[in-house]
Amino acid sequence: MAIHPAYAAYRTGSAVARALPQRSVRPFSSAVGRLAAATMRDRRRMVARHQRRVRPDLTDRELDEAVRATFAHYAHYWVESFRLPGTPPEVLDRGLRADGLEHITAALDGGRGCILAMPHLGAWEWSAFWLTSFHHYPVTAVVEAVEPPELAAWFTGLRSRLGMEVLPLDAHAGTASARALKSNRVLSLLSDRDVAGGGVEVEFFGERTTLPAGPATLALRSGAPIVPATTYFEPDGGHYGLARPPLDTSRHGKLREDVARITQDLAHEFEAMIRRAPEQWHLLQPNWPSDHEVV
Repeated sequence: MAIHPAYAAYRTGSAVARALPQRSVRPFSSAVGRLAAATMRDRRRMVARHQRRVRPDLTDRELDEAVRATFAHYAHYWVESFRLPGTPPEVLDRGLRADGLEHITAALDGGRGCILAMPHLGAWEWSAFWLTSFHHYPVTAVVEAVEPPELAAWFTGLRSRLGMEVLPLDAHAGTASARALKSNRVLSLLSDRDVAGGGVEVEFFGERTTLPAGPATLALRSGAPIVPATTYFEPDGGHYGLARPPLDTSRHGKLREDVARITQDLAHEFEAMIRRAPEQWHLLQPNWPSDHEVV
């Protein structure tokens, strides 16, 4: 049976990344990012649109630099993730400066789990591994299904080696996520892209789009707090993890209205996080209705 090219590419990339000496990681990531930016024209155009939304005052030259930096950070995210399994807990802790861990701890102390809502920003795998291996917090991650199936299984294995329970984003994801919260786990949800469709309409960077209803719906039904969070790459090679105070998930009206209000609040949190380091926002796909007009 022939090996799928995408599966082969990720396996090869993983092997190369793990073999690199530490001093070569950044240069290698930058080179891969430059190659991707030069060859993936549709993705490059979409990244440029998203960067322009965050920083509309960029000159054309600055925008071009921001796009190249985005691809470099995205490549670095993958290279680092491939190298993470087996990293000692004390190394993870030394490599992370964290603010707001008390919000996650307080949520788990409440016994109803914690919904960790994140954008596709920075180095979220590092923090997840830090939570599982250094703090021994139980983490469940809901992940987008990818093709081919052998690649999806390989990604699941990678994240399992980082101590996470992995749930595919499918028809059973809602029930499985509710079960994870009932077991008082940290539920990790990348929530700045409405992958499954049917999300909640919000204003996001000045334009109407939809974001997933899952975080708000789960919070209202389970009582679990929503803690907006992200992790940034730092210039010195380290990481900065940020967990914000829980959103107001109290009932104010009808369920649909509360879901819309909470999701809009989450969109505002994401805007602030992304503006801190827009070049680390790894969103390469269409995310607004107008994006599909130029694809």
